[in-house]
Amino acid sequence: MNDRYDAGHDGDHDDQYQLVGYDEYGRPVYQQVPQQQPHQQPYDPYAQQPQQGYGYDPYAAGAQQQTGQYPAQAYDPYDTGQQNPVPSYDPYGGAQGGAPAAPYDPYGQAATSAQQPRVAEQTAYIPQQAGPVEEPDGRARPEGSERDYHTEQFAFVEEPDGDSEDVIDWLNFTENRTERREEAKRRARSRLVALVVVLALVAVGGVGYLWYAGKLPGLSSSSDSGTGTGTSTAAQNRDVIVVHLHNTKGGGTSTALLVDNTTTRQGTTVLLPNSLALTDDDGTTTTLAKSVEDDGSSGTRDAIDTVLGTQIQGTWRLDTPYLQNLVDLVGNIDVDTNTDVPDPAAKKKGTAPLVNKGKAQTLSGKTAVAYATYRAPGEAQNAQLERFGQVMQAVLRKLSSDAGAATTTVQTLAQILDPSLTDKDLGTFLAKLADLAKGGDYKTALLPVQSDGTLSAQASDSVVKDVLGGTAKSPDQDAAVRVSVQNASGVKDNTEKARVVLLNGGFTFLEGGTASGTQAASKVVYADAADKENATEVAKTLGLPTSAVSKGKTTSNANVSVVLGQNYDPSS
Repeated sequence: MNDRYDAGHDGDHDDQYQLVGYDEYGRPVYQQVPQQQPHQQPYDPYAQQPQQGYGYDPYAAGAQQQTGQYPAQAYDPYDTGQQNPVPSYDPYGGAQGGAPAAPYDPYGQAATSAQQPRVAEQTAYIPQQAGPVEEPDGRARPEGSERDYHTEQFAFVEEPDGDSEDVIDWLNFTENRTERREEAKRRARSRLVALVVVLALVAVGGVGYLWYAGKLPGLSSSSDSGTGTGTSTAAQNRDVIVVHLHNTKGGGTSTALLVDNTTTRQGTTVLLPNSLALTDDDGTTTTLAKSVEDDGSSGTRDAIDTVLGTQIQGTWRLDTPYLQNLVDLVGNIDVDTNTDVPDPAAKKKGTAPLVNKGKAQTLSGKTAVAYATYRAPGEAQNAQLERFGQVMQAVLRKLSSDAGAATTTVQTLAQILDPSLTDKDLGTFLAKLADLAKGGDYKTALLPVQSDGTLSAQASDSVVKDVLGGTAKSPDQDAAVRVSVQNASGVKDNTEKARVVLLNGGFTFLEGGTASGTQAASKVVYADAADKENATEVAKTLGLPTSAVSKGKTTSNANVSVVLGQNYDPSS
């Protein structure tokens, strides 16, 4: 920048000219250096210190007015050797054409003559954008053409902002708060969707249950008034076991079905009269009492399923000693007794009864067995069967509803159960019934049986269909004549011998039990005149005289009733 242009000039001129700027074509402009006298310059805080090789004031307009020996004159470095006056270039519109120009004050004031030397000594600043731009090969770009700027020509300075951290913190706070609001909205929407889904599932489940239970409007046609539910009886699920009470002292059996309807949550004890007509495996007709004694548990269970259309899962043989232990294990029972039960061990008349008639009578194991097996003289077997049902329901009310505890109670009895029913299965089943009995959802029903042992229409509707969900299929009563035999001969084996003879003769044998006393003559009785001939054939088959045949009252399920007297001789 401080090199002097010496083309066509002497070395004497080197000290006389000073570079003061460039013209509009980028050519350097020199100015004669004035001769100045040393003097004290006033301090100017805004003045720049003179720099070596520069005398241009960036705020001056063109050539500066000089005072001294030589007049101010511009030097043209492109001249061929002549020092011709060249108009100085003033980028701010100052004097041109060689006329002296007043120095430019950057603060808008004209410089005085005293300030001129100081201004002349200031370093000149060359604005790069003022003149033409050279191409990379050294040629000047034509005026008016666009300059090709490059990124590396610019420098960007980031000025720190004192409030930038606060602004960032505020933006972060605003962003976090917005995110929290959006997250809260998303959670609220998720909860709402979940709630709607749950309500929909509950509604569908409720409708499904009502449909399954038959309680939806419009399904009343398939409702079952007997069970109190709209579900068809065939669609209901039931768990059924059969229990046989064996009186080990007085003889005889009592049979009941324990039913757990898991659909309607209803428990029932269905009492089966001993006169119920069943069909043996060989196709012969027999009674329930006889089937229990002869065919055992499996044969009787199958015969009951055939007649009632049930599906019994197991058989529970409950001898009277085990019933007594069961009542003692549950801590006694309360029963509304319907009769006084005399003490069989009493030797004198007028002794207090073993069981008193009355409401909520507390029965121990011994008195419970006495009440469940008691049958007064001349009383129907159904009366005793109903007492047995009362005892069973009272036991279930006292039994634990916990399956484990109920199983422990069953195991404590130390029974040898039928293979079809294990301790755990029986305990779990009884616990469910106990829960229903405690809640009042338990009842006892007697299966109505006609005098011939067949099921009546009432039985088919009220018990077989409603409670058991089955279909009555009584055996054909025209196949054989039913003969009820009561032993009054005083010889226990005579009953069995009479049974064998009657079965071999093609008759159906019905157990009539043992009379309390003996009688000398045997009797053969018929109720319907159509059975007179059948009664005569029965007498001949048993070896009795025809004079023993008479018309009278027979047992409810028999065509002919026989009372064996002391004159009965099985060998005849």
